[in-house]
Amino acid sequence: MHTARPLGALMPQADKTASMREAIAEFVTDGATVALEGFTHLIPTAAGHEIIRQGRRDLTIARMTADIVTDQLIAGDCVSRLISSFVGNSTAGSLGELRRRVEAGTLAFEEYSHYGMICRYLAGAQRLPFYPLRSYAGSDVPAVNPSIRKVTSPYPAPDGGEEQIYVVPPLNPDVTIVQAQRADRAGNTQIWGLTGIQAEAVYAARKAIVVVEEVVADEVIRSDPNRTVVPAHAVDAVVVCPRGAHPAFVQGYYDRDGAFYREWSRISADPQRLRDWLDEWVRGTADHADYVAKLGEQRWAELAVGEAWSEPVNYGRRL
Repeated sequence: MHTARPLGALMPQADKTASMREAIAEFVTDGATVALEGFTHLIPTAAGHEIIRQGRRDLTIARMTADIVTDQLIAGDCVSRLISSFVGNSTAGSLGELRRRVEAGTLAFEEYSHYGMICRYLAGAQRLPFYPLRSYAGSDVPAVNPSIRKVTSPYPAPDGGEEQIYVVPPLNPDVTIVQAQRADRAGNTQIWGLTGIQAEAVYAARKAIVVVEEVVADEVIRSDPNRTVVPAHAVDAVVVCPRGAHPAFVQGYYDRDGAFYREWSRISADPQRLRDWLDEWVRGTADHADYVAKLGEQRWAELAVGEAWSEPVNYGRRL
């Protein structure tokens, strides 16, 4: 007679935990295409800092919303090409170093719309040769990006004629790095709040690093399976890095550091001040824990958030 195996008796999975230093050293190499994804919150800032510390060069950075961490990587001389849709210091101003290098012609910039970037990740994740979209009709973006092209649909248009439609190529990063709230040691990664394009960016990549606020027991992940946005089989390394998204927020863990965003516009506007900041706060810190300590507990107390628990649900089971 077949007896169902209890959840606690599931076969153990491989432990993929690594330090940030180990994960970046193994998976981010000079000349690589690196996707850093997370929308509004869950931005992998600490991973970007470690890339700067390790002195990586000639990277292509893919990020839908190129923001402060992108500006820092460019100022750290890590980036030769940027693939992005939105560029700016979210609601607080400009990105000084990114702007200077684009205007000087020393940074290649491949521009898409938000949805164009999503379609590139979708094509990459599904191993498709391209992905069709309508939203470039009437836009000037195709005029500045020759990778956005038109093809003839193999199916007739509603009026019976031929239809031309825009397409974008797949994006297959060498490594995707995403931030999340929690994972187990095997890499089953859970996200709540804005989920963004993290799962698609991971599936599109050859390797994937997830950076989490905490590692939790397998039983915690299995108790709430629908929050598992990125499954273990798509993950190569799990890095535990509390407060690793600063100055962005992580839903349920800490708030957005609005003062930092406002200050960054002034820092990045001055090339010397920007270099000094990187020397003090990134190259001058041993790791992200050192950076967190340097910010000070008073700063973190100001970013503390209250509780807003989600109600448990009944998944049901056989009696």
